[in-house]
Amino acid sequence: MESPLPPARPRALVGWRLLALLYDLWPAAALWFALSFLFNLGYLLAGHDTREFVAPFTALGWLLWAACWLVTGVYATVSWRRGGQTLGMRPWRLRVRDAAGGQPGWRALWRRYLVGTLSLLAGGLGFWWAWLDRDRLTWHDRASATRAIREPRLR
Repeated sequence: MESPLPPARPRALVGWRLLALLYDLWPAAALWFALSFLFNLGYLLAGHDTREFVAPFTALGWLLWAACWLVTGVYATVSWRRGGQTLGMRPWRLRVRDAAGGQPGWRALWRRYLVGTLSLLAGGLGFWWAWLDRDRLTWHDRASATRAIREPRLR
């Protein structure tokens, strides 16, 4: 006799999350390179010295960092909103869902991205926290009321 309840979705383990994050570094880096090119092209077209493009630790350098963080956030949140996963999450069958299993809203996704960034800046402590959490949730899972689940393998 078959059970009337579907099996619970497996949680996304820390290792799978970190592998997905590593994969997502490639599209993020491509976005950063394109954005840096545009910043430096604008700097050149404005008539500044070509030996020093956007120098680090200047106002324009900090603006470039903020723009890179923002464009990465757009990549992540749009990916999560449209299909529940970024390019890096696909090979590992990871998907972002709200606590009820539905599609999270924009506010929750941006909160997830912000807290995930803070977690990485803290040496990944928010990711490692999942090993101690009773539900195996990271800081950004808890803060945004979202979950990273692992989809079953298609046969």
